[in-house]
Amino acid sequence: MSPADPATVTPSAAPPAVPSAATARLTQGLPVTWAADGGWTWQGPRATPPPPPDGLLRLTGKFTVTAGQQVLDLLAFVGGVATVAAGTLRHPGRMRWRAVLREFEIGGFDALAIIGLTSFLIGVVVAYQGADQLKHYGANVFVVELVGYAMLREFAPLIGAIIIAGRSGSAYAAQIGTMVVNEEIDAMRTIAINPQERLVLPKVFALAVALPLLTVFADITGVFGGMVMARTQLDIGFTEFADRFGTVMQGSALLLGVGKSLVFACIITGIGCFQGFRTAGSADSVGRQTTLAVVQAIFLVIVADALFSVVFNLLDL
Repeated sequence: MSPADPATVTPSAAPPAVPSAATARLTQGLPVTWAADGGWTWQGPRATPPPPPDGLLRLTGKFTVTAGQQVLDLLAFVGGVATVAAGTLRHPGRMRWRAVLREFEIGGFDALAIIGLTSFLIGVVVAYQGADQLKHYGANVFVVELVGYAMLREFAPLIGAIIIAGRSGSAYAAQIGTMVVNEEIDAMRTIAINPQERLVLPKVFALAVALPLLTVFADITGVFGGMVMARTQLDIGFTEFADRFGTVMQGSALLLGVGKSLVFACIITGIGCFQGFRTAGSADSVGRQTTLAVVQAIFLVIVADALFSVVFNLLDL
């Protein structure tokens, strides 16, 4: 090999005068070159350039793809639950009624206190804010319509659904997520037990009955709170309030609120169980999916309530 001609030297052809740094590169199979000016030259390993930071467009695309995939998974989950529910309705003996009653007790009866207190305070606030404005115009008696329609159509079903989403929706996600981490769901599938039939359907049926009943209870306590505030602020007695309430209020207001609560119950149960089944392998994932269950359930309940308001307005209800 001529010194004037640069050439790559392999470990077997390295001359004795090769520097130690070059020898180390030769033993690693890296090229060492004899330069024309009479010296050994080499280059260090090329550093891998860091990936470029994600721009706004890329982040938006990732979020859209993730959200779209989650929507598809949710639709598949809802379809599976609907199929199982149809089979159970054809064969009612397959339903675990004891589990339904247990879920009804946990999701319904145990929530009476918090929903009753919250609705009572909401009724007090609505009546107080309305009384402060109505008494300036001598229209004190119209506080009855204000409290009645606000509680029966909007506040009672919405507040009840939000409380149940934070209380029962999180419990559903945590329970199923813990079973996924402990591989209990896989064990159920191994012995030919459908987890949706055993875990989801009892919760759906129980909350579909419990939440409308809780809404009626919230209507009663909320209107009673309005009665108390009307008595103290506007000198409207309980008897006068009740008589006008029975005269001006329509049964459709109560039915619309109860109907909305039934839809809210399906949303809360579906999202809670769906996020529980999406838990993946760790306690941290259980907490993350529980948080997502509560946030998504409350968000979808509010969206559904807004859609109901638009539809009812178009139908003049």
